[in-house]
Amino acid sequence: MNITNQTVLVTGGGSGIGLAIAKTLAEKGSRVIIVGRNEAKLQAAASQLPGVTALAADINSEADVARLVQQVQADFSDLSVLVNNAGQASAYELTAGANAFEKASAEIATNYLAMIRLTELLLPTLSAQPEAAIVNVSSIVAYAPSANISTYSASKAAVHSYTQSLRHTLAKTTSIRVFELMPPLVDTEFSSEIGGAAGIPPQQVADELLAGLAQDEYEIRVGDTAGFYEFSRTSPAEAFATMNG
Repeated sequence: MNITNQTVLVTGGGSGIGLAIAKTLAEKGSRVIIVGRNEAKLQAAASQLPGVTALAADINSEADVARLVQQVQADFSDLSVLVNNAGQASAYELTAGANAFEKASAEIATNYLAMIRLTELLLPTLSAQPEAAIVNVSSIVAYAPSANISTYSASKAAVHSYTQSLRHTLAKTTSIRVFELMPPLVDTEFSSEIGGAAGIPPQQVADELLAGLAQDEYEIRVGDTAGFYEFSRTSPAEAFATMNG
């Protein structure tokens, strides 16, 4: 897919992977909209990126999402790429007293359900373009879970499954291409609680995304995810043990 000169909306675009993607796409000549719930962080990010528009919205809020979609339809009716990047992760073990239900509810809402709602509401706008794409950000843990981020792993496995179904469905009736971006651990503020300091830089994720889009690579396995994918297919038990070693 030609990723230059597109109109792109990136959720979770105020920092980390989302900010790196927004920056890289803007440098390629695309018109970029970054979305997040922290307006101060968004405006600070947009100030670093000439031409990038910041729209504050909590993707877990039905009212915020409705307002966001209405604004996109009014001001960015040529939207051609949606990057579902916003996420939430909590590190905890599945033991008594972990408060797992409350943490899981928040993670599933942000990482999975919010993506479904926003995607469905933006489908009419995306479908109206001659060329369009949806990029869902999942993770290496879609292939084998990490037990200390169990719900995050489960939510990304759900994103992986949903993305396959969405790709299959939209290919029947639209020109929208559906991609999945699958990074390993990335060094961001978001991942600090789960050992992100050992991860790859966000810019590597953005660069490999653009390379994958250019090649119409529907599952873009960044860095170590490519090798881990093969490992999980040939030796799933060993892949799980490696993830949790």
